[in-house]
Amino acid sequence: MAPPSLRILLPAALVVLAAASLLVGVGDAGGPEILLASRVPRTLALILAGAGMAVAGVIMQLVAQNRFVEPSTAGTAESATLGMLLVTLLAPGAPVVVKMLAATASALAGTVLFLRILRAMPLRARLTVPLVGIMLGGVVGAASTFIAYRTDMLQFLGTWQAGDFSTVLRGRYELLWLAALLTLAAYAMADRITIAGLGRDAAINLGLDHRRVAAAAIAIVAMITAVTIATVGAIPFLGLVVPNLVAMVAGDNLRRSLPLVAASGAGLLLLCDVLGRVIRFPYEIPVGTMMGVVGSALFLVLLLRRDSRHA
Repeated sequence: MAPPSLRILLPAALVVLAAASLLVGVGDAGGPEILLASRVPRTLALILAGAGMAVAGVIMQLVAQNRFVEPSTAGTAESATLGMLLVTLLAPGAPVVVKMLAATASALAGTVLFLRILRAMPLRARLTVPLVGIMLGGVVGAASTFIAYRTDMLQFLGTWQAGDFSTVLRGRYELLWLAALLTLAAYAMADRITIAGLGRDAAINLGLDHRRVAAAAIAIVAMITAVTIATVGAIPFLGLVVPNLVAMVAGDNLRRSLPLVAASGAGLLLLCDVLGRVIRFPYEIPVGTMMGVVGSALFLVLLLRRDSRHA
């Protein structure tokens, strides 16, 4: 169980970071039009996307039984981007919801393919699993780049691949509330996902329908990833580092750790956004870039920490 101090400090830090997100930026933050049309929607989008992607990461880690797996290291994000690209080419006038559904279907297919490859592997070493996902994502990403190049869609592809909240306005982020609903759905089935994370045989012995629970968990991951990419673009490393950091203090019981994972994901993304806005003020560094730098550094620390424990 998480220390009581963490359960107090984390919400307080989240409130401070949300306030900073509302106040930092070009223009008068006190103007009601700026606050309501831009600052508030952006802050809400950061919270919803950060919480959702962190939850998607911890669910994928349990399903794949590997701490170094998340949507961006399992081909899920790249598959969702490919789905967005294809539906934009085939039906350019389709509403955002239709594009999100196409991205969800593509992300689901990519994740299932990743898990099938893992099942067929004779050896599933700790670092081999994410390498397989990165290679799968590289193949899917290369296919997306080739299609985008041949159809003059590279600019759209770049938008979906780089998480950027600078264009978030009122009326252009509300789809992310679906990520919040999916997070609540994951919390409702947290105990079953935790048992499924023990492995197929152990889950069946405990009376759990492993296939059904795993399918529902993968669907939640695919939908959260698709909603995020369709709204603000891909956010790397968030679903990788946050669950690992939370597991160090709260353990692996998903029902206890999920609120901390969601709050930590939202807080980390808010922090990266604020840093991206102040480092080169009045210019902005995209959140995806900041998250890539901060997330890769944290991932390296986690990797070295685990290696030192197993030395």
